[in-house]
Amino acid sequence: MGDPARVRLRLFASAREAAGVAEAEIEGKDVDQVLRAAVGRLGPALAEVLAVSRVWVNGAPAGPSTPLDDGDEVAVLPPVSGGA
Repeated sequence: MGDPARVRLRLFASAREAAGVAEAEIEGKDVDQVLRAAVGRLGPALAEVLAVSRVWVNGAPAGPSTPLDDGDEVAVLPPVSGGA
């Protein structure tokens, strides 16, 4: 297949806190490769958040095997809890 895509990874809430950044440029052919590369680069605390998060690509729900193209946006949305 082709070269890995260069995508914009956006991290929200606890994912952002775990990674220490709100955005990163990551390469991968699919969502799984991008998330694995992100954990390798941004730290193992991110893996814990990813286990309970939803992932969207370009505004649509995505799974691990969703293919990626250059310029795509991968967003990690952890569950959010509210307070009283």
